[in-house]
This record gives sequence, structure tokens and C-alpha cells, in this order.
Amino acid sequence: MRKVVAAEFLSLDGVMESPDKWHFPYFNEEMGQAVGEGFAAADAMLLGRVNYEEWAAFWPGQDPEENPMAAQMNAMQKYVVSTTLEEPLGWQNSTLINENVAEEIARLKQGEGRDIVISGSGALVRSLLQYGLLDELKLMIHPVLVGSGKRLFEDGGEQKVLALVESKTFETGVLYLTYRPA
Repeated sequence: MRKVVAAEFLSLDGVMESPDKWHFPYFNEEMGQAVGEGFAAADAMLLGRVNYEEWAAFWPGQDPEENPMAAQMNAMQKYVVSTTLEEPLGWQNSTLINENVAEEIARLKQGEGRDIVISGSGALVRSLLQYGLLDELKLMIHPVLVGSGKRLFEDGGEQKVLALVESKTFETGVLYLTYRPA
């Protein structure tokens, strides 16, 4: 069975919004290797609408010679959860999931293949946790207080117990924590 793995950049105060404004001072070879390993273990991505639109505007225009991840990101199968987008989706290998989301993702997990990775898409991550469809949550917690912005976990969510299965501290002070539902 395939695993659904969410990999998220977070500030110390839980903000995930606009990591381009606070993440890069902490990015180094060690973090790049961890991110690369996560994508190498996957053959599909699961994206919400906002993340899909941002990435679909960026990755197809990247030169694989200059940005080695471009070829992998563009070739990977992408499943986009949205009730507002319509097919056909413009980014190659993209499939829309616009109804029966939990059933469709459960079906994808039963199929052949490697991990299905999520990066960003906080609402999607929260709903997958609620439905019991998220197998791992990998958090890269940056030693910065952003102050405001969209958080991965919002007030009013259900209590969920997770088990810490791995932890590392990068040279930059970023904590890399891997959790599984308990």
C-alpha cells in the first residue's frame, strides 16, 4: 500500500504561509538532501488548488539544467483537490479530484506505486488527518517567529494524537520531525 506523506516548512510559531519570505536563510545542503529524499521516495503529488496554481505557474518554466528538480516535478503525477478548477489542467500529468475526495485518495493509496507527497496545502493536510488518510507528517520547523500568516493547524480542530518516529536537528537550527498517527 502507498503512503501519503505531508512534508511542510513551518516557522516556530506554526506559520506555513509564504515560506519564500522566511525559509531561505535556513536552507542548506542538509535540508536540500532531506527534501530531495522525500520527493525521490514518491511518484505522485497531492496538491490543493492554491499550491497547484502557484507551482503550475513556476515549474514548467524552469530549465532542468539550472534547476535539477524541474524535470522531476514536471514528470511526476499530480492529483489536484479542488472544487473550483476545471479540467483539463494545464500542468502535465495533472488529474483533478473534485468530489469524493476521501474515497479517491483511499483508492490512490491502494494502487501500485511509491509514496504520494504533499507539500503546502494545509487545508488538505488537515482533512487527510481527519479522515485517517495521512500516514506521515514531516515538519521542518525553522527557528524564526513569523508573527502572522496561515498556520498548518488552526484553532478549533479535533485533537489528534501523533507519535514522533524520527527527529533531526540541521546545522541551521531547523528541527526535522517525522510523526505518524498514533
